[in-house]
Amino acid sequence: MMTAVATSNAVLDELREKIASLEGGSLRQPSVLPFGVSEIDSQLPRGGLAYGALHEVAGGGNGAIDGAAAALFIGGIAARTTGKVVWCLTRFDLFFPALAQVGLHPDRVIFVECDKEDTVLASFEEALRYGGLGAVVAELVRLPMTASRRLQLAAEKSGTLGLVIRRWRRQTEASDFGMPTAAATRWRISVLPSEPLPVPGVSRPRWLAELMRVRAGEGGEFIIGACDGQGRICLSSDTADRQDKTSRSFALS
Repeated sequence: MMTAVATSNAVLDELREKIASLEGGSLRQPSVLPFGVSEIDSQLPRGGLAYGALHEVAGGGNGAIDGAAAALFIGGIAARTTGKVVWCLTRFDLFFPALAQVGLHPDRVIFVECDKEDTVLASFEEALRYGGLGAVVAELVRLPMTASRRLQLAAEKSGTLGLVIRRWRRQTEASDFGMPTAAATRWRISVLPSEPLPVPGVSRPRWLAELMRVRAGEGGEFIIGACDGQGRICLSSDTADRQDKTSRSFALS
């Protein structure tokens, strides 16, 4: 009898240890992906981009330069996640060396080339529901509210980071970015001149990152250094000057 009880207790102890290790592993799963820039992270709920949510990024104009900056901004975010990245698109025109320069190496990326946007949406949703991925990226012209809600729910269910790049072929399509979506954050990225160097040369590229919308938070504008080889951005000194001038203009008005 005593032997049976001891064996039963040993089995229970082993089960408790397994459950505790599983619970500990789930608790260690990050709920947000911080940028590592306090001025930006403080504007985001819980201090970073939420996992299990949809995030939307567009270029500041309809041109290729701002659109490329938006793609690199997304690439830098995806580079800082762990695991494979699925990238859904209709135009296979990504420049792999540029993605590698922001830390997202092609061997981490599974590209899904689709014939039309409806297929991109379907593939994007399926990848979000799959789970176990570092991030899922989709290039879209339009993002209807109904579709964005489905994508947000799929991201919530799996806890995956969903990233949407809004790409337009013509100016008339860019107006769709003003329509509401279920995305947790909405960003606009524009290319700025690089900071001048004391000697001739090319310094780190700079972008204007506009946080147009954030759920349960406040937006803002940040002049940032473009993503480095690990996907990290930095805050430019011009951001503080810009914020000071804005504060002074409000105080004088």
